[in-house]
Amino acid sequence: MEILVLAALIFVGAYVLKSREQSRRIALLGSQLGNYQIEKLMEKLTDGYLRCLGEDDAERRDQIWSLLAEDEQTLSGQFNRFAASFGRLGDAETRISKLPIAVPYADQWLPSATFDARKAFAIHAKGIADAAGNVLQQTSKRKAFTMSAELFLMQHTCHWFCRSKTVASARLLARHKTSYQLALDSVAPSTREAYRALTGS
Repeated sequence: MEILVLAALIFVGAYVLKSREQSRRIALLGSQLGNYQIEKLMEKLTDGYLRCLGEDDAERRDQIWSLLAEDEQTLSGQFNRFAASFGRLGDAETRISKLPIAVPYADQWLPSATFDARKAFAIHAKGIADAAGNVLQQTSKRKAFTMSAELFLMQHTCHWFCRSKTVASARLLARHKTSYQLALDSVAPSTREAYRALTGS
């Protein structure tokens, strides 16, 4: 009986610590993102891509691609500024645990199993900028596919920072019907290589 009570107390204590840590991280990321319209622009782009791909009229489709290109540049500029601002935070605030589930303060007692969110967001900023600038010289349709993957992977990192990799992957699948592995496989090769090297994915 005493063992069960002790186990329950440990479980409750760990849950409270985990909740506090996640609340702190959510507040930190929210305070940084609150100055921008990144999520709103992301939704506008992904919805626009779907609308454009379903448009039969070629002239109308070209007009939509042109408008979306402006939104891509706007989002890229805002994310670059966010990444630069986030990059000025301290190392202790920006570590992300590589463990599949959230363990309270794992970034402090197991630093070797973490990576730096500042570096991850810098990778995303470059990937989004390259996609917006069509560095790979892709067709409009392929460019939209690559940009979507870059945005989905970036959003995955945000959720990973706030919660855990497992939760982030589940949210990506639920929200965008896209697995973490598919998003990683679909970004530009330079993004994928840099991200894998940083996270160990």
